[in-house]
Amino acid sequence: MSIDRRNFLKKTSLSTAAIVTAPLITNCETTVEQQAPSGGMYMGDYAAAKLNTVRAAFIGVGSRGGGHLKFFAGLPGTEVVALSDLYEDKVNEKLSMVKEMSDPTRHTNIATYSGGEQLWKKMLEEVKPDVVFIATNWNNHAPMAIEAMNQGAHAFVEVPLAVSVSDLWEIINTSEKTQKHCMMMENVNYGRTELMYLNMCRKGVIGDLLHAEAAYIHELRGQMRQEERGTGSWRTPHYASGKGNLYPTHGLGPVAQYMSLARKEDNFKSIVSYSTPAMGRKLYAEKHFSADHKWNELDFSNGDLNTSIIKTELGRTIMVQWDETSPRPYSRLNLVQGTRGTLAGFPTRVALEGGVLGITDDHHRWVEGADLDKVYEKYDHPLYKRLNEKSKSSGHGGMDGIMMFRIVECLRLGQPLDQNVYEGAFWSAVTELSGKSIELDGAPQTFPDFTRGNWKTTEPLDIIA
Repeated sequence: MSIDRRNFLKKTSLSTAAIVTAPLITNCETTVEQQAPSGGMYMGDYAAAKLNTVRAAFIGVGSRGGGHLKFFAGLPGTEVVALSDLYEDKVNEKLSMVKEMSDPTRHTNIATYSGGEQLWKKMLEEVKPDVVFIATNWNNHAPMAIEAMNQGAHAFVEVPLAVSVSDLWEIINTSEKTQKHCMMMENVNYGRTELMYLNMCRKGVIGDLLHAEAAYIHELRGQMRQEERGTGSWRTPHYASGKGNLYPTHGLGPVAQYMSLARKEDNFKSIVSYSTPAMGRKLYAEKHFSADHKWNELDFSNGDLNTSIIKTELGRTIMVQWDETSPRPYSRLNLVQGTRGTLAGFPTRVALEGGVLGITDDHHRWVEGADLDKVYEKYDHPLYKRLNEKSKSSGHGGMDGIMMFRIVECLRLGQPLDQNVYEGAFWSAVTELSGKSIELDGAPQTFPDFTRGNWKTTEPLDIIA
Protein backbone atom coordinates (compact mmCIF):
# COMPACT_ATOMS: atom_id res chain seq x y z
CA MET A 1 0.00 0.00 0.00
CA SER A 2 3.05 2.27 -0.09
CA ILE A 3 2.47 4.68 -2.99
CA ASP A 4 4.57 7.71 -3.99
CA ARG A 5 1.54 9.75 -5.02
CA ARG A 6 3.52 12.70 -6.44
CA ASN A 7 5.53 10.53 -8.85
CA PHE A 8 2.45 8.47 -9.63
CA LEU A 9 0.49 11.53 -10.74
CA LYS A 10 3.40 12.75 -12.82
CA LYS A 11 3.26 9.58 -14.89
CA THR A 12 -0.50 9.35 -15.38
CA SER A 13 -3.36 11.57 -16.40
CA LEU A 14 -5.78 12.66 -13.66
CA SER A 15 -8.59 10.51 -15.05
CA THR A 16 -6.37 7.45 -15.24
CA ALA A 17 -5.17 8.08 -11.68
CA ALA A 18 -8.75 8.19 -10.45
CA ILE A 19 -9.52 4.88 -12.13
CA VAL A 20 -6.39 3.18 -10.85
CA THR A 21 -6.46 4.48 -7.28
CA ALA A 22 -10.16 3.96 -6.58
CA PRO A 23 -9.93 0.22 -5.92
CA LEU A 24 -6.76 0.77 -3.88
CA ILE A 25 -8.57 3.20 -1.59
CA THR A 26 -11.52 0.86 -1.25
CA ASN A 27 -9.26 -2.05 -0.36
CA CYS A 28 -7.74 -0.08 2.52
CA GLU A 29 -10.77 -1.13 4.53
CA THR A 30 -9.94 -4.32 6.38
CA THR A 31 -12.66 -6.94 6.18
CA VAL A 32 -13.06 -8.99 9.34
CA GLU A 33 -13.84 -12.62 8.64
CA GLN A 34 -17.21 -13.66 10.01
CA GLN A 35 -17.39 -16.75 12.15
CA ALA A 36 -19.66 -19.63 11.26
CA PRO A 37 -22.81 -20.07 13.37
CA SER A 38 -22.06 -21.42 16.83
CA GLY A 39 -24.81 -24.02 16.68
CA GLY A 40 -26.48 -22.45 19.68
CA MET A 41 -29.35 -20.01 20.22
CA TYR A 42 -29.27 -16.32 19.33
CA MET A 43 -29.17 -14.35 22.60
CA GLY A 44 -30.18 -10.87 21.45
CA ASP A 45 -33.58 -10.86 23.10
CA TYR A 46 -33.16 -14.05 25.13
CA ALA A 47 -35.13 -14.50 28.35
CA ALA A 48 -33.76 -17.14 30.72
CA ALA A 49 -35.89 -19.19 33.11
CA LYS A 50 -37.01 -17.28 36.19
CA LEU A 51 -34.84 -17.42 39.30
CA ASN A 52 -36.88 -16.98 42.47
CA THR A 53 -33.66 -16.46 44.40
CA VAL A 54 -30.57 -15.26 42.56
CA ARG A 55 -27.58 -17.13 44.02
CA ALA A 56 -24.46 -15.17 43.18
CA ALA A 57 -20.71 -15.63 43.39
CA PHE A 58 -18.26 -12.75 43.09
CA ILE A 59 -14.80 -12.95 41.52
CA GLY A 60 -12.81 -9.88 42.52
CA VAL A 61 -14.13 -8.05 45.58
CA GLY A 62 -11.91 -4.98 45.61
CA SER A 63 -13.27 -1.49 45.08
CA ARG A 64 -15.50 -2.23 42.09
CA GLY A 65 -16.50 -5.78 42.92
CA GLY A 66 -17.05 -4.84 46.56
CA GLY A 67 -19.50 -2.14 45.51
CA HIS A 68 -21.47 -4.58 43.38
CA LEU A 69 -21.51 -7.07 46.25
CA LYS A 70 -22.82 -4.56 48.79
CA PHE A 71 -25.76 -3.42 46.70
CA PHE A 72 -26.63 -6.90 45.42
CA ALA A 73 -26.69 -8.33 48.95
CA GLY A 74 -29.24 -5.73 50.02
CA LEU A 75 -31.77 -6.55 47.29
CA PRO A 76 -34.75 -8.87 47.87
CA GLY A 77 -34.51 -12.32 46.31
CA THR A 78 -30.73 -12.51 46.42
CA GLU A 79 -28.23 -14.78 48.12
CA VAL A 80 -24.46 -14.37 48.19
CA VAL A 81 -22.97 -17.87 48.00
CA ALA A 82 -19.25 -17.31 47.34
CA LEU A 83 -16.46 -14.72 47.31
CA SER A 84 -13.16 -15.11 45.48
CA ASP A 85 -10.18 -12.77 45.36
CA LEU A 86 -6.40 -12.99 45.19
CA TYR A 87 -6.15 -11.24 48.55
CA GLU A 88 -7.45 -12.88 51.71
CA ASP A 89 -7.88 -9.56 53.53
CA LYS A 90 -10.27 -8.36 50.83
CA VAL A 91 -12.36 -11.52 51.08
CA ASN A 92 -12.53 -11.31 54.87
CA GLU A 93 -13.38 -7.62 54.78
CA LYS A 94 -16.29 -8.14 52.36
CA LEU A 95 -17.48 -11.25 54.17
CA SER A 96 -17.77 -9.22 57.36
CA MET A 97 -19.59 -6.47 55.48
CA VAL A 98 -22.27 -8.85 54.20
CA LYS A 99 -22.72 -10.48 57.62
CA GLU A 100 -23.14 -7.08 59.28
CA MET A 101 -25.88 -5.95 56.89
CA SER A 102 -29.38 -5.40 58.30
CA ASP A 103 -30.77 -8.59 56.75
CA PRO A 104 -28.05 -11.26 56.90
CA THR A 105 -30.48 -14.18 57.03
CA ARG A 106 -30.21 -14.74 53.26
CA HIS A 107 -26.41 -14.87 53.23
CA THR A 108 -25.65 -17.52 55.84
CA ASN A 109 -23.47 -19.94 53.91
CA ILE A 110 -20.83 -17.99 51.97
CA ALA A 111 -17.85 -19.96 50.69
CA THR A 112 -14.58 -18.05 50.43
CA TYR A 113 -11.59 -18.57 48.14
CA SER A 114 -8.38 -16.54 48.19
CA GLY A 115 -4.66 -16.74 47.65
CA GLY A 116 -4.45 -18.55 44.31
CA GLU A 117 -4.73 -17.44 40.69
CA GLN A 118 -7.01 -20.36 39.76
CA LEU A 119 -9.16 -20.79 42.87
CA TRP A 120 -12.09 -19.08 41.17
CA LYS A 121 -12.39 -22.21 39.01
CA LYS A 122 -12.64 -24.38 42.11
CA MET A 123 -15.31 -22.03 43.41
CA LEU A 124 -17.41 -22.44 40.27
CA GLU A 125 -17.13 -26.22 40.42
CA GLU A 126 -17.94 -26.52 44.12
CA VAL A 127 -20.58 -23.83 44.64
CA LYS A 128 -22.44 -23.94 41.31
CA PRO A 129 -23.84 -20.39 41.53
CA ASP A 130 -26.71 -19.12 39.35
CA VAL A 131 -24.76 -16.00 38.39
CA VAL A 132 -21.18 -14.79 38.63
CA PHE A 133 -20.09 -11.17 38.91
CA ILE A 134 -16.57 -10.58 37.53
CA ALA A 135 -14.59 -7.46 38.48
CA THR A 136 -10.96 -8.30 37.79
CA ASN A 137 -8.01 -7.43 35.56
CA TRP A 138 -9.23 -6.87 31.98
CA ASN A 139 -7.27 -9.87 30.70
CA ASN A 140 -9.25 -12.17 33.00
CA HIS A 141 -12.71 -11.06 31.90
CA ALA A 142 -13.02 -13.41 28.92
CA PRO A 143 -11.67 -16.65 30.44
CA MET A 144 -13.66 -16.15 33.63
CA ALA A 145 -16.92 -15.36 31.82
CA ILE A 146 -16.49 -18.31 29.45
CA GLU A 147 -15.77 -20.75 32.28
CA ALA A 148 -18.68 -19.40 34.34
CA MET A 149 -21.11 -20.02 31.48
CA ASN A 150 -19.68 -23.49 30.85
CA GLN A 151 -20.23 -24.24 34.53
CA GLY A 152 -23.91 -23.29 34.20
CA ALA A 153 -23.92 -19.69 35.46
CA HIS A 154 -24.95 -16.40 33.89
CA ALA A 155 -21.92 -14.09 33.68
CA PHE A 156 -21.92 -10.38 34.47
CA VAL A 157 -18.62 -8.76 33.57
CA GLU A 158 -17.08 -5.39 34.32
CA VAL A 159 -16.06 -3.25 31.34
CA PRO A 160 -14.64 -4.04 28.85
CA LEU A 161 -16.22 -7.40 28.05
CA ALA A 162 -12.88 -8.60 26.60
CA VAL A 163 -9.70 -7.11 25.15
CA SER A 164 -9.63 -8.89 21.79
CA VAL A 165 -12.09 -9.65 19.00
CA SER A 166 -11.22 -13.35 19.15
CA ASP A 167 -12.14 -13.45 22.84
CA LEU A 168 -15.39 -11.60 22.11
CA TRP A 169 -16.31 -14.26 19.56
CA GLU A 170 -15.57 -17.02 22.06
CA ILE A 171 -17.77 -15.33 24.66
CA ILE A 172 -20.62 -15.05 22.15
CA ASN A 173 -20.28 -18.63 20.97
CA THR A 174 -20.24 -19.89 24.54
CA SER A 175 -23.27 -17.81 25.48
CA GLU A 176 -25.21 -19.14 22.50
CA LYS A 177 -24.25 -22.76 23.13
CA THR A 178 -24.92 -22.71 26.87
CA GLN A 179 -27.92 -20.34 26.67
CA LYS A 180 -26.45 -18.33 29.52
CA HIS A 181 -26.45 -14.56 29.65
CA CYS A 182 -23.16 -12.72 29.43
CA MET A 183 -23.75 -9.03 30.08
CA MET A 184 -21.06 -6.40 30.21
CA MET A 185 -22.07 -4.17 33.13
CA GLU A 186 -22.04 -0.76 31.47
CA ASN A 187 -23.33 1.27 34.40
CA VAL A 188 -23.33 4.63 32.59
CA ASN A 189 -26.37 3.55 30.57
CA TYR A 190 -28.29 3.85 33.85
CA GLY A 191 -27.30 7.44 34.66
CA ARG A 192 -30.15 9.91 35.04
CA THR A 193 -29.19 12.06 32.05
CA GLU A 194 -28.43 9.04 29.85
CA LEU A 195 -31.80 7.48 30.68
CA MET A 196 -33.56 10.78 29.99
CA TYR A 197 -31.81 11.17 26.64
CA LEU A 198 -32.79 7.62 25.70
CA ASN A 199 -36.40 8.47 26.55
CA MET A 200 -36.26 11.68 24.49
CA CYS A 201 -34.74 9.86 21.51
CA ARG A 202 -37.44 7.19 21.66
CA LYS A 203 -40.13 9.88 21.78
CA GLY A 204 -38.67 11.51 18.65
CA VAL A 205 -37.96 14.79 20.44
CA ILE A 206 -34.82 15.49 18.39
CA GLY A 207 -36.09 13.89 15.18
CA ASP A 208 -34.05 11.40 13.18
CA LEU A 209 -30.65 10.74 14.72
CA LEU A 210 -27.61 11.74 12.67
CA HIS A 211 -24.51 11.93 14.82
CA ALA A 212 -23.23 11.25 18.32
CA GLU A 213 -20.14 12.02 20.39
CA ALA A 214 -18.87 9.80 23.17
CA ALA A 215 -15.77 9.83 25.34
CA TYR A 216 -13.97 8.68 28.42
CA ILE A 217 -11.81 11.64 29.37
CA HIS A 218 -10.63 11.07 32.92
CA GLU A 219 -7.15 12.00 34.12
CA LEU A 220 -5.98 8.95 36.08
CA ARG A 221 -2.20 9.23 36.17
CA GLY A 222 -2.39 9.06 39.97
CA GLN A 223 -3.31 5.38 39.71
CA MET A 224 0.33 4.76 38.80
CA ARG A 225 1.05 5.12 42.54
CA GLN A 226 -0.74 1.80 43.02
CA GLU A 227 2.41 -0.14 42.27
CA GLU A 228 1.70 -3.65 43.61
CA ARG A 229 -2.03 -3.76 44.36
CA GLY A 230 -5.00 -1.84 43.06
CA THR A 231 -6.17 -0.75 39.63
CA GLY A 232 -2.99 1.07 38.68
CA SER A 233 -0.82 -2.00 39.27
CA TRP A 234 -2.30 -3.78 36.25
CA ARG A 235 -3.76 -0.91 34.21
CA THR A 236 -0.43 0.87 33.88
CA PRO A 237 1.13 -1.94 31.77
CA HIS A 238 -2.02 -1.88 29.62
CA TYR A 239 -1.44 1.81 28.93
CA ALA A 240 2.09 1.02 27.86
CA SER A 241 1.45 -2.00 25.63
CA GLY A 242 -2.04 -1.19 24.32
CA LYS A 243 -2.95 0.70 21.20
CA GLY A 244 -5.91 2.89 20.35
CA ASN A 245 -8.94 3.48 22.56
CA LEU A 246 -8.42 1.26 25.60
CA TYR A 247 -11.66 2.17 27.40
CA PRO A 248 -14.46 3.00 24.95
CA THR A 249 -17.63 1.68 26.54
CA HIS A 250 -18.60 4.33 29.14
CA GLY A 251 -19.15 6.94 26.46
CA LEU A 252 -20.15 4.65 23.60
CA GLY A 253 -22.68 2.47 25.41
CA PRO A 254 -25.35 5.14 25.97
CA VAL A 255 -25.17 6.73 22.50
CA ALA A 256 -25.22 3.27 20.88
CA GLN A 257 -28.49 2.56 22.65
CA TYR A 258 -29.89 5.96 21.69
CA MET A 259 -29.26 4.93 18.08
CA SER A 260 -30.44 1.31 18.62
CA LEU A 261 -27.16 -0.04 17.24
CA ALA A 262 -26.91 -3.84 17.02
CA ARG A 263 -30.69 -3.86 17.07
CA LYS A 264 -33.38 -3.60 14.38
CA GLU A 265 -32.75 0.05 13.49
CA ASP A 266 -29.02 0.17 12.70
CA ASN A 267 -25.64 -1.43 13.35
CA PHE A 268 -21.92 -0.72 13.54
CA LYS A 269 -20.17 -0.78 10.17
CA SER A 270 -16.60 0.58 10.26
CA ILE A 271 -14.15 2.69 12.25
CA VAL A 272 -11.18 4.95 11.54
CA SER A 273 -8.83 6.02 14.30
CA TYR A 274 -5.88 8.29 15.11
CA SER A 275 -3.94 8.98 18.29
CA THR A 276 -1.79 11.87 19.47
CA PRO A 277 1.86 11.42 20.45
CA ALA A 278 2.45 9.50 23.70
CA MET A 279 4.03 11.87 26.22
CA GLY A 280 2.05 12.29 29.45
CA ARG A 281 2.60 8.92 31.14
CA LYS A 282 6.32 8.94 30.45
CA LEU A 283 6.66 12.45 31.86
CA TYR A 284 4.64 11.51 34.94
CA ALA A 285 6.75 8.42 35.58
CA GLU A 286 9.99 10.39 35.22
CA LYS A 287 8.74 13.05 37.63
CA HIS A 288 7.31 10.84 40.35
CA PHE A 289 9.37 7.62 40.31
CA SER A 290 13.06 6.77 40.45
CA ALA A 291 14.93 6.26 37.22
CA ASP A 292 15.14 2.51 37.82
CA HIS A 293 11.48 2.12 38.78
CA LYS A 294 9.50 -0.43 36.77
CA TRP A 295 7.23 2.30 35.37
CA ASN A 296 10.25 4.04 33.86
CA GLU A 297 11.21 0.80 32.13
CA LEU A 298 7.92 0.72 30.22
CA ASP A 299 7.58 2.07 26.70
CA PHE A 300 4.46 4.22 26.84
CA SER A 301 3.84 4.18 23.10
CA ASN A 302 0.03 4.51 22.99
CA GLY A 303 -1.08 8.07 22.28
CA ASP A 304 -2.33 10.21 25.14
CA LEU A 305 -5.59 11.00 23.34
CA ASN A 306 -7.33 8.77 20.82
CA THR A 307 -10.04 9.94 18.43
CA SER A 308 -12.06 7.46 16.41
CA ILE A 309 -14.96 7.90 14.01
CA ILE A 310 -17.51 5.10 13.70
CA LYS A 311 -19.76 4.82 10.66
CA THR A 312 -23.01 2.89 10.98
CA GLU A 313 -24.93 0.91 8.38
CA LEU A 314 -27.31 3.88 7.95
CA GLY A 315 -24.40 6.27 7.47
CA ARG A 316 -24.63 7.90 10.90
CA THR A 317 -21.38 8.92 12.58
CA ILE A 318 -20.08 8.63 16.13
CA MET A 319 -16.94 10.35 17.37
CA VAL A 320 -15.37 8.39 20.23
CA GLN A 321 -12.49 9.79 22.30
CA TRP A 322 -10.33 8.36 25.07
CA ASP A 323 -7.81 10.15 27.27
CA GLU A 324 -6.80 9.08 30.79
CA THR A 325 -3.60 11.11 30.82
CA SER A 326 -4.07 14.80 29.98
CA PRO A 327 -4.79 17.44 32.66
CA ARG A 328 -8.39 18.35 31.85
CA PRO A 329 -11.81 17.98 33.52
CA TYR A 330 -13.76 14.72 33.35
CA SER A 331 -16.10 14.26 30.39
CA ARG A 332 -18.04 11.56 28.54
CA LEU A 333 -19.34 14.10 25.96
CA ASN A 334 -22.67 12.22 25.68
CA LEU A 335 -23.91 14.17 22.66
CA VAL A 336 -26.57 13.05 20.22
CA GLN A 337 -27.64 15.20 17.29
CA GLY A 338 -30.87 14.84 15.35
CA THR A 339 -32.75 16.62 12.60
CA ARG A 340 -34.75 18.64 15.16
CA GLY A 341 -32.30 19.25 17.97
CA THR A 342 -29.28 18.22 19.99
CA LEU A 343 -28.77 16.73 23.45
CA ALA A 344 -25.33 17.18 24.98
CA GLY A 345 -23.42 16.45 28.16
CA PHE A 346 -20.72 17.85 30.46
CA PRO A 347 -22.48 20.07 31.23
CA THR A 348 -25.94 18.73 30.40
CA ARG A 349 -27.52 20.90 27.69
CA VAL A 350 -30.54 20.71 25.40
CA ALA A 351 -31.31 22.66 22.20
CA LEU A 352 -34.39 22.09 20.05
CA GLU A 353 -35.62 23.63 16.84
CA GLY A 354 -38.44 25.97 17.87
CA GLY A 355 -37.18 26.21 21.46
CA VAL A 356 -37.45 24.14 24.63
CA LEU A 357 -40.59 24.22 26.84
CA GLY A 358 -40.90 28.00 26.61
CA ILE A 359 -37.43 28.48 28.09
CA THR A 360 -35.84 29.26 24.73
CA ASP A 361 -37.38 30.44 21.47
CA ASP A 362 -35.05 28.60 19.12
CA HIS A 363 -32.04 26.32 18.88
CA HIS A 364 -29.41 29.07 19.08
CA ARG A 365 -29.20 28.91 22.86
CA TRP A 366 -28.75 25.92 25.15
CA VAL A 367 -31.09 25.13 27.99
CA GLU A 368 -28.75 24.34 30.87
CA GLY A 369 -28.26 24.76 34.59
CA ALA A 370 -31.35 25.36 36.71
CA ASP A 371 -33.52 25.64 33.57
CA LEU A 372 -33.03 21.90 33.03
CA ASP A 373 -35.39 21.14 35.91
CA LYS A 374 -38.35 21.53 33.55
CA VAL A 375 -36.74 19.19 31.03
CA TYR A 376 -36.15 16.51 33.67
CA GLU A 377 -39.69 16.94 34.94
CA LYS A 378 -41.12 16.28 31.49
CA TYR A 379 -38.69 13.65 30.17
CA ASP A 380 -37.17 11.80 33.14
CA HIS A 381 -37.05 8.10 32.32
CA PRO A 382 -39.73 6.12 34.22
CA LEU A 383 -37.05 3.66 35.35
CA TYR A 384 -35.15 6.46 37.04
CA LYS A 385 -38.32 7.73 38.70
CA ARG A 386 -39.06 4.26 40.07
CA LEU A 387 -35.59 3.33 41.27
CA ASN A 388 -33.87 6.59 42.13
CA GLU A 389 -34.68 6.50 45.84
CA LYS A 390 -33.71 2.83 46.09
CA SER A 391 -30.35 3.31 44.37
CA LYS A 392 -29.01 6.50 45.96
CA SER A 393 -26.71 4.57 48.28
CA SER A 394 -24.92 2.92 45.34
CA GLY A 395 -21.98 4.32 43.41
CA HIS A 396 -21.67 6.89 40.62
CA GLY A 397 -24.73 8.91 41.52
CA GLY A 398 -27.04 5.92 41.74
CA MET A 399 -26.41 4.43 38.30
CA ASP A 400 -24.67 1.38 39.79
CA GLY A 401 -27.70 0.61 41.92
CA ILE A 402 -30.20 0.98 39.10
CA MET A 403 -28.08 -1.36 36.98
CA MET A 404 -27.86 -4.02 39.71
CA PHE A 405 -31.55 -3.68 40.53
CA ARG A 406 -32.42 -4.26 36.85
CA ILE A 407 -30.10 -7.26 36.58
CA VAL A 408 -31.76 -8.95 39.55
CA GLU A 409 -35.23 -7.92 38.41
CA CYS A 410 -34.76 -9.35 34.91
CA LEU A 411 -33.38 -12.62 36.27
CA ARG A 412 -36.21 -13.05 38.76
CA LEU A 413 -38.93 -12.17 36.24
CA GLY A 414 -37.39 -14.13 33.37
CA GLN A 415 -37.07 -11.06 31.15
CA PRO A 416 -34.41 -10.17 28.55
CA LEU A 417 -31.56 -8.08 29.94
CA ASP A 418 -31.26 -4.37 29.10
CA GLN A 419 -27.84 -5.03 27.50
CA ASN A 420 -27.23 -8.20 25.53
CA VAL A 421 -23.93 -9.96 24.89
CA TYR A 422 -23.64 -8.59 21.34
CA GLU A 423 -23.86 -4.98 22.47
CA GLY A 424 -21.05 -5.55 24.95
CA ALA A 425 -19.00 -7.13 22.17
CA PHE A 426 -19.51 -4.28 19.70
CA TRP A 427 -18.70 -1.62 22.28
CA SER A 428 -15.58 -3.46 23.46
CA ALA A 429 -14.35 -4.27 19.93
CA VAL A 430 -13.50 -0.60 19.43
CA THR A 431 -10.23 -1.18 21.29
CA GLU A 432 -8.70 -3.70 18.89
CA LEU A 433 -10.20 -2.15 15.76
CA SER A 434 -9.02 1.36 16.65
CA GLY A 435 -5.53 -0.03 17.25
CA LYS A 436 -5.50 -1.71 13.84
CA SER A 437 -6.66 1.48 12.15
CA ILE A 438 -3.83 3.42 13.79
CA GLU A 439 -1.30 0.85 12.63
CA LEU A 440 -2.56 1.38 9.05
CA ASP A 441 -2.48 5.19 9.30
CA GLY A 442 -6.21 5.57 9.76
CA ALA A 443 -7.41 2.95 7.30
CA PRO A 444 -11.03 1.95 7.98
CA GLN A 445 -11.63 -1.28 9.88
CA THR A 446 -14.86 -3.20 9.42
CA PHE A 447 -16.71 -4.37 12.51
CA PRO A 448 -17.45 -8.07 12.57
CA ASP A 449 -21.18 -8.66 12.80
CA PHE A 450 -21.28 -10.45 16.13
CA THR A 451 -25.03 -11.04 15.64
CA ARG A 452 -24.51 -12.81 12.28
CA GLY A 453 -27.30 -10.68 10.79
CA ASN A 454 -29.77 -11.22 13.62
CA TRP A 455 -29.61 -7.57 14.67
CA LYS A 456 -32.11 -6.90 11.88
CA THR A 457 -34.85 -8.66 13.85
CA THR A 458 -33.81 -7.62 17.39
CA GLU A 459 -36.16 -5.03 18.88
CA PRO A 460 -34.69 -1.75 20.18
CA LEU A 461 -34.49 -1.42 23.96
CA ASP A 462 -37.91 -0.46 25.32
CA ILE A 463 -38.53 2.44 27.66
CA ILE A 464 -38.96 0.21 30.67
CA ALA A 465 -41.13 1.48 33.47
